[in-house]
Amino acid sequence: MKYIRIFSIILLFAAFTACSEEALEKSPTTAVSGTSMFDNANAALVPLDGIYCAMHKTGWTTSGDRPHNWAVRADMLAADLMSEDMVIFKRSSGYFWRDHTYTMKERWTNTGSRSYVVWYGYYTYIANANYIIAAENTMEGDKADVNYVIGQAYAIRAFSYFTLARWFARTYKGHENDPCVPIYTEPSVAGTQGKKRETVQAVYDRIVEDLDKAITLLNPADGNCYPHKHITHLDYYSVNGIRAQVALEMNDWAKAASCAHIARSNTKIGEGTELTDGMNKTTYKNVMWGMIQTVDVIHYQRNIFAHMDQGHGYTTAYGARDPKYTTPWLYNKMGVNDVRRAWWTPVKQSKIDGGYGYWQDKFRYLDPTTYTGDYIFMRNEEMLLIEAEALCRQNKDNEARALLLELMAKRDPDYTCTKTGTALGALTTDLTGSLLEEILIQKRIELWAEGQRVFEIKRLKQGFVREAKQGFEARAISTVIMNTQNPETWAWVLPIPQTEFDGNANLDLTKDQNPLDAGL
Repeated sequence: MKYIRIFSIILLFAAFTACSEEALEKSPTTAVSGTSMFDNANAALVPLDGIYCAMHKTGWTTSGDRPHNWAVRADMLAADLMSEDMVIFKRSSGYFWRDHTYTMKERWTNTGSRSYVVWYGYYTYIANANYIIAAENTMEGDKADVNYVIGQAYAIRAFSYFTLARWFARTYKGHENDPCVPIYTEPSVAGTQGKKRETVQAVYDRIVEDLDKAITLLNPADGNCYPHKHITHLDYYSVNGIRAQVALEMNDWAKAASCAHIARSNTKIGEGTELTDGMNKTTYKNVMWGMIQTVDVIHYQRNIFAHMDQGHGYTTAYGARDPKYTTPWLYNKMGVNDVRRAWWTPVKQSKIDGGYGYWQDKFRYLDPTTYTGDYIFMRNEEMLLIEAEALCRQNKDNEARALLLELMAKRDPDYTCTKTGTALGALTTDLTGSLLEEILIQKRIELWAEGQRVFEIKRLKQGFVREAKQGFEARAISTVIMNTQNPETWAWVLPIPQTEFDGNANLDLTKDQNPLDAGL
């Protein structure tokens, strides 16, 4: 736990007072004990905002690989680049290439690896949330203020454990007794003993308990919590959204449907320019949770738009040098009048089947002159599609289809659907014609590059194939490294970073490490 504690100190003393790269990089040499700084709810809002600040800041690595390590949104992009729907058409800078080709596991001893920054980052959020939660019974102030702060701390802790479980273990269903990650619920101080890996079931039990507590505390209906104060903050609706994601992972279809329905009830389906202006404003009516990026916090090379924008802004950044495509297979699943076709630009490519690749235009700078644009973490459409899937899983085809048609009415005027059933193929391209499959295909299109795809593949227990004719480079389709046709592959599970074994006496490298290859 040595490395977790160090960064929690950084947040407690520096990032809480200034959301700047300089603040995030300076660390005092002594640990913090006690919770005197959280004597009242207003004081606790400062460290709470510090955690949110850290969720969209660079500085999570000491090895210099910062252009692909800028907290939550970078990890979301990495998860999509591991899928079958997103292509790095050529390698120039090399950033995110290891995620895309599954060679990031080779760097598990490096502090610039995906393993390190995910582990380090989310345990930092947990450590700081634990300081706030520890003050739950002693914090003074208006009850609504206290609930607003404590509820968010529980939600942040749950979100962090959920993310760690998704990255460092196989999917919940069928692996409940597998080792997952250590659980910490108390503040960490100098000398805190590192803990052993808990089971997947134990981690999900912790996640569910925390989310249910957060939902109770943040519910504004009883007058005991203030309504949402800022889009950056998790609120009653976005926490229900996380709860729906977790329930979906656990195959708890009824809970997934009910929570997703609540989650989206405070927003509306996006349409028109809200879809085509670059996915860069948290003021859109479909946005449930996001991070506002201003000139004083964003870095011109370390943000989603620098890696995605193909040339509307900083044209020598990675979006132009390492262009991101979707496959002809997915693109052609849209009707010719589907508004989402504007998210990709056809580019003549001789090596791709059909002659065209589809260069992304979904994510663009809001202001190219300042390299700014907001991050969107959760939106209405995801919740609608979760609800539709969960209803379909309960054989409520008419209700599920009605939701799908509600979404598609805002996407494609020609769209119709009369499909039924829940059959899925062994591979994601083995089509069965079922309603469930149709919902999932529309989800793949709608949420492309929004951080869900590889986790969806794990959850659905489908394999996938990558093909050169879809634009993938040879290294990105190596079955030796990935073995992605097998849904039980360990290719989708990160190794625990070397630094954790160095600082945690309760983890044994020979027994507790995840497989460093596909594992099959």
